[in-house]
Amino acid sequence: MVVYECVVCRRTVFSSRRKHVYEKGHRQRLTSILRAFSDKVAAARKMIKAATVVRYDPQEHEQKFWCHCCEEEVRKHTSDGDLTVLYGGMLEHMRRPEHLKAVNRYWWTHQGEVKMKAQFILTEDEYERFKSSVTKALESYEETENVLIKQIASQIRQAEQSRMEMLKTALEPETPLTGEEDEAWSNDDVLGSRTSLEDFEPPGPSNQQSLLHEAPGMAGAPSLTYIGQQVISDQGNVHSGGLPPWMLPDEDTGNPQDIGPSVEDFLKHKEKMTLKKLPPNRVGANFDHNAPTDEGWLPSFGRVWNSGRRWQSRHQYKKEARDKIAKRKRTEET
Repeated sequence: MVVYECVVCRRTVFSSRRKHVYEKGHRQRLTSILRAFSDKVAAARKMIKAATVVRYDPQEHEQKFWCHCCEEEVRKHTSDGDLTVLYGGMLEHMRRPEHLKAVNRYWWTHQGEVKMKAQFILTEDEYERFKSSVTKALESYEETENVLIKQIASQIRQAEQSRMEMLKTALEPETPLTGEEDEAWSNDDVLGSRTSLEDFEPPGPSNQQSLLHEAPGMAGAPSLTYIGQQVISDQGNVHSGGLPPWMLPDEDTGNPQDIGPSVEDFLKHKEKMTLKKLPPNRVGANFDHNAPTDEGWLPSFGRVWNSGRRWQSRHQYKKEARDKIAKRKRTEET
């Protein structure tokens, strides 16, 4: 025997199967499920009059929805890999005869509102109107794409034309100069070069001028100079050729000394600072830990105990001490 289970309430145990569908809790859960499902159906029904065709997007157009009547997942949209018809899969599922039988069975089993039943069924006339709307949407999409392609092609042609004009301008030969113009240009070049040589001053600091002297055998050419090899010295700065401070050798004083206290001194000081924070009159503050002690230091009331009386722990401690001494003697004798 198959156990009846209410898919709305997720229950298998109730007083009566037929009375359960009329209970308040079952009616409220059924109403909330049908209202949420009807919102999705209403969005799909808007596409019957005005279908929408967009470019295919794998993340958006591979979604599925749960059909409560058929109890299965169905694709929400219809696509061929390039274009997508929004809510096409949902409307196609609602017109199938299997879905119609599942809706009738769902309403009869759970006693849903009769007025809401027609929303979840798509008739043949509505489906034909949807197909004609999809045809118009495809034509409109193709026209829009054609206009966009033409605009992009026009922009590409304009960019190519401007590039060719720039290239043609750069490759055009220059107009040859006449004899007089050529001589004038040459005279201007010579004067400009002389002026630039006279006004030129070598960059660098003032002390670098000592490194410049006339080259040997070139006394007749005072404008030519020779820069000799710079000798790196330990004194001076980096601009005059000296070594930077971080490259100078360390000075050996001969008496290396540690800076700051040692680790032992630091630990002792830290312990003293910790003891200063404690109350001075506390128990055991003046106790000498280096003084010798014997077994008689144990108080008369004994040590920590688990059972029996407290004073018995003292006798137990003394007995254990005697046993240890006897065991040590036996070990030494052997």
